[in-house]
Amino acid sequence: MLGIIMLLAMVFDLSERLSEFIDNQAPLSGIMFEYYLNFILFYGNMFSSMIIFVSVIWFTAKMAQDSEIIPMLNSGRPFHRFLRPYMISATILMVISLFMNHFILPKANKVRLAFEEKYYRDAMYVEDYHAEYPGNQVVYFSSFSSEQNVVNDFVLEQWGEDKKLKYFIKARSAQNKQGTDTWVLTDYFERRVGYPNDVVHEGQKKDTVFKFRIEEMAQRDNIAEAMTYTELNGFIKREKEKGSGNVPMYEIELNQRTSYPFASYVLTIIGVSVSSRKKRGGIGISIALGLGIIFIYIFAMKVTTVAAMKLGFSAELAVWVPNILFGGIAYILYRFAQK
Repeated sequence: MLGIIMLLAMVFDLSERLSEFIDNQAPLSGIMFEYYLNFILFYGNMFSSMIIFVSVIWFTAKMAQDSEIIPMLNSGRPFHRFLRPYMISATILMVISLFMNHFILPKANKVRLAFEEKYYRDAMYVEDYHAEYPGNQVVYFSSFSSEQNVVNDFVLEQWGEDKKLKYFIKARSAQNKQGTDTWVLTDYFERRVGYPNDVVHEGQKKDTVFKFRIEEMAQRDNIAEAMTYTELNGFIKREKEKGSGNVPMYEIELNQRTSYPFASYVLTIIGVSVSSRKKRGGIGISIALGLGIIFIYIFAMKVTTVAAMKLGFSAELAVWVPNILFGGIAYILYRFAQK
């Protein structure tokens, strides 16, 4: 089931990106091993609980249609004994998915996203940036383009503990040397506030060091996908200190890495419960019912995610509420399946 779905996903994705790969002369080995190998790992694991769900429905409905389940129950075996192998399998797959989410996939995503950045992504633009960094530093700039790697209208303010301005520097443009904290300012004005006299400097060019890099300012929305559990926790802490509006999105990414694998339990119970009885319409009815449940589950995830990002809803609740709600549905279906 995983192979079929991932093959279809690759075909659709390749049809969308093929012209960009050709235009940017992406190597075939890079497309296969740097992009699509990690593509399969990422999306296969992301939707693993739902793929498990569809697989459970197909397998169980086939057993029910062949009248293999009725003799088991008629022999006196309780329904929970029939469910046990499913739950053992779901546990094994859940542990594998957890390990993949927190440790393996971030490294794979780093390779995949780097390939996208080089051969597929459009240039990145940031406008009207404003953030507060640790040490009471406030940074502004009007625009940034990844093509030129230049920040326009750069301003940095250093405030003291007494809420008074201590240092101020602005420049017509600024450029961060890749991989370092070194910045090159052009047409700058620098002021050190002091009593009784301020110190003012002006010049055409200045090399200086700041405790931040352009990578922290100009970020893709999916940057958190390439971070391990420890890295992402530290990144969220720093973004909170900066007052970033993207913190809920990063917290959702962190919590989804745990909640998605646990959905395997809930969806497995639902899958067995709805497909363990022989139906007049055959396997197709069970699969259609399962796809309907998946649609509702995904819709619930999207609603709670948007609520977390736009309405201040807790990120932890946003990713766990669908599991809790469907857990209640799973219990009801499980109770009815025994009768």
